[in-house]
Amino acid sequence: MEVLQSILSMSMLLATLRLAIPLTLASIGGVLCERSGIINLGIEGMMLMGSFGAVIGSHISGNPWVGVLFGVLVGGLFGLLHAVLCIKFRTNQSVSGVGINIFASGLTVVLCRAIWDSDGSSGTVAQVPTITIPGLSKIPFIGAFFEKQSPFLYITVLIVSISWYMMYKTNIGLRLRTIGDHPKAASTAGVDVTRYRYICVTLCGMLCGLGGAYLSIVQSNLFVKEMVAGRGFMAMAATIFGGWNPVGSLLASLLFAFAQALRINVAFNLPERILQMLPYLLTLAVLIGFGRRVQGPQAAGDIKD
Repeated sequence: MEVLQSILSMSMLLATLRLAIPLTLASIGGVLCERSGIINLGIEGMMLMGSFGAVIGSHISGNPWVGVLFGVLVGGLFGLLHAVLCIKFRTNQSVSGVGINIFASGLTVVLCRAIWDSDGSSGTVAQVPTITIPGLSKIPFIGAFFEKQSPFLYITVLIVSISWYMMYKTNIGLRLRTIGDHPKAASTAGVDVTRYRYICVTLCGMLCGLGGAYLSIVQSNLFVKEMVAGRGFMAMAATIFGGWNPVGSLLASLLFAFAQALRINVAFNLPERILQMLPYLLTLAVLIGFGRRVQGPQAAGDIKD
């Protein structure tokens, strides 16, 4: 009974929302990228570089919002790198993504050693503060969503809304979906397929950087080696499970975040290592169970247009 009460509690719901933020941001980036026909296995590395960039920016300026900007720019830079490798040089997209993950993992360690003389972590930096919205925070029940919450929560909801509207209610979204399925048809209709792809892959990197920044200067106040801890791959699974739809990605991210929140908020009589595995086991189950059933962009991975 106590377990059920913990699962249905407001603290569990709020924890799920907070843990879903970086997954949702990176997953929407994955949606944009794959809708343009580019597979991105480098989301993990882009999030990691975003985390590191955010700490660097906050460390240099003392302002966490400057850190957020740094994280977004660094993530966007690695997104652009992936775009150049895949579009201009026709590199195998999977190899490029894995290479970015490996490069980010090693580069962050080297830079931590150079700046803070530490292989494992950075120094502490300024965090993005929580905010309370007057009036709304006093409303019974839903007021908890507006009291001492990270601005990232509202930014994420805004990004999901804008992404969905753009994808399904504008000509830009129609062109993007056409590029993902039939790039030759889009090109014949006068759409600049290459430009769309560069923009979408770079935006993917920026959203991954924003999600990474959340991990390092919102949830924490420092960078730790490999702190993304597989969330990039969870975001990829959320992209697939969500049907390459921004709202679907949000719902899938909430599911994965719920599995993470269970370990933190509910006292199960299980070994800690088993509980730590829950989100990753759920990710594998989703990929195995739904990976072959859902139909993604038909031209993803094929840049011949």
